[in-house]
Amino acid sequence: MDPAAAPAPDVPDSPLADTVLARLTELYAPAADPGRAEGAAAYMKHIAPFLGIPAPRRRALSKAVLAGTGRPDERDCTAIALRCWRLPEREYPYFAVDYLRRYVSSCSSGFLPVLHHLVTADPWWDTVDALAAHVAGPLVAADPALAREMDRWIDDENLWVARTALLHQLRYREATDTDRLFGYCLRRADHPDFFVRKAIGWALREYAKTDPTAVRDFVEGARTRLSPLSVREALKNL
Repeated sequence: MDPAAAPAPDVPDSPLADTVLARLTELYAPAADPGRAEGAAAYMKHIAPFLGIPAPRRRALSKAVLAGTGRPDERDCTAIALRCWRLPEREYPYFAVDYLRRYVSSCSSGFLPVLHHLVTADPWWDTVDALAAHVAGPLVAADPALAREMDRWIDDENLWVARTALLHQLRYREATDTDRLFGYCLRRADHPDFFVRKAIGWALREYAKTDPTAVRDFVEGARTRLSPLSVREALKNL
């Protein structure tokens, strides 16, 4: 766990989580492939150990884990995500991310502190990016008051929290709040880290699919403030 991350939220009681975690560990562990695990860990800069389960096999196992389990509520989602994050191998957080993507509509604005923990505990792009676009984004869309929380996240010293704020509108298309998108890009334009600069470019490039003129005009006006990486990524398809 990242020592700078806040303490983990308490794991609530959840019979559904008990069932899911028992099935998950029972099915995932025997599917481990040590050779693949070593390669996966190296590719992900050893952020965590891996079981070495290929994605198609992992998805098939996850389907078996969830067979007949029914729809969760927010308490169940919280328990499953936090318990998966406590397990050492990275495939368990992957399961949690997929689960939250599927059932994010079961969660309210009260889930945001849990999401913050998931973004800051053992953070890397493999979990953070999906959480940003497919969990943070839908939560904010469902409760626009949470946009003010994103306004705080964009200024966070933790680069992964800032990256989440930058990417949370990634799938909004015409519903994108362009003042926030462009404002966030300018607020973190001088950030020294690759992952923040890359996220600025990615967010702009994605919105360019909806309004290429707005993105081109913004980049031209802000070119002296944006990093070359951000500019290059933003204009890649224009």
